[in-house]
Amino acid sequence: MTTADPAREVLTWSTFGEAVRELASTIAADGFRPEVVLGIARGGLPLAAGLAYALDVKVAATINVEFYTGVGSRLPEPVVLPPSVDLSELTGRRVLVVDDVADTGRTLAVVVRMCADAGVVARSAVVYRKPTTRLDPEYAWKETDRWIEFPWSAQGPVAGAGDGSA
Repeated sequence: MTTADPAREVLTWSTFGEAVRELASTIAADGFRPEVVLGIARGGLPLAAGLAYALDVKVAATINVEFYTGVGSRLPEPVVLPPSVDLSELTGRRVLVVDDVADTGRTLAVVVRMCADAGVVARSAVVYRKPTTRLDPEYAWKETDRWIEFPWSAQGPVAGAGDGSA
């Protein structure tokens, strides 16, 4: 039997399902009716899919942003990677920008700013908010100051994945 690491917040798939429903209920109760769910790849994609279904939003898009390169290590600034969604197609629409965590908030801030520059009405949602975030998302399921172990990234890639072989 293994013991839980008190330095980590562990999210299971089962608890993630509960988090999605609770977060969707909070968003709906707030009266925000997104027309588009914009998931920040990669960590925001599971939540974006779950919220799109729970909120009955048929249009989903992704934006690729790299910031974290490993546990406790990150690039100097978040970098938007191609391909990227054409935000001009979303001008005037209500968009829910979704990521897994608002740690520093810098990734969310980049995407929210890009949305605002394109005339998009954006609000943001995350599973976890950290007390250190600079951009406080409108919606968060839980707050923690610990490192988070998400079910989609708890195990490393499978053997042979990402090595460039065909």
